Amino acid sequence: MSVVSPSSPSDEDLAAVAEQAERAVNRIGDAKADIARIIFGQEAVVEQTLVTILSGGHGLLVGVPGLAKTKLVETLGTVLGLDARRIQFTPDLMPSDILGAEVMEQSVEGSRSFRFIPGPVFSQLLMADEINRASPRTQSALLQAMQEYHVTVAGHPHDLPRPFHVLATQNPLEQEGTYPLPEAQLDRFLMQIDVHYPDLEAERRILLETTGADQARARVAISAEELMEYQQLVRRMPVGESVVEAILNLVRSARPDPDAPPSDVTRLIAWGPGPRASQALMLTVRARALVDGRLAPSIDDVLALAEPVLQHRMALTFAARADGHTVQNVIRKVKEALA
Repeated sequence: MSVVSPSSPSDEDLAAVAEQAERAVNRIGDAKADIARIIFGQEAVVEQTLVTILSGGHGLLVGVPGLAKTKLVETLGTVLGLDARRIQFTPDLMPSDILGAEVMEQSVEGSRSFRFIPGPVFSQLLMADEINRASPRTQSALLQAMQEYHVTVAGHPHDLPRPFHVLATQNPLEQEGTYPLPEAQLDRFLMQIDVHYPDLEAERRILLETTGADQARARVAISAEELMEYQQLVRRMPVGESVVEAILNLVRSARPDPDAPPSDVTRLIAWGPGPRASQALMLTVRARALVDGRLAPSIDDVLALAEPVLQHRMALTFAARADGHTVQNVIRKVKEALA
């Protein structure tokens, strides 16, 4: 298998990466096992969330209430050794409520000075609950912090702690009184993770294990420092040329083409993913391989992550929506053409 890497690693470098990856696989496996003791029936959601964090990005969790989205973030914060906080977004929430503010203090001698009081964004894992309920001004303040990893208050920059990840939630049902995220802001999220109802056996286990007097508690499996090492490891993992070509073909096939034949799926697309989607897939396929205990990604990883990486980065034409097409169905057709 030919390997694509901008730095053309030597055999020694690849051997070092493989050795580090083998150790990381065991540690990440321990983290997955601890999460599985708390979160039942959401294996795909847990995997995609771990992939998002290992890739160094932010995730958008979309699902109806009561599917353990908040519990998942709390559990991840504990298992990954991160300082986790939560913000419940409301229409009257102001940017200063998230970022923090400067207050004037008077010393014993009578001199006055300003002191910065950090907001909840100064955490390592932030849950932005129902982010679309906040005003665009507040949304943009958080999204700027997500992109730049620092905030500016009263002209003074303040760096956010590292690692820093945001897991935001959206309720797909209640849209009254909300401010939907613009497409350019949705693109800041590495993946959109759809949270579905658990199956029968998983829900039976939820009933039996979460309504008694004794409940399982999350415990630390890895540290924040280890997590940052694994995030750097993901960027060093080799990627086969066939995987790179699959990523390029997938993303470029999900863009509109007005000159395509009438039967072509690209005629259904109003706008499609840009190069940031290719970058997201390049990172997430490596992270998924690591989560699954493999040392290099495959085309199956590209196909598995196509929907969560692409679905919030594209939109269909009015005619396509009128004919009953959905973004998810279009992505499936693009994947079938690739396979």
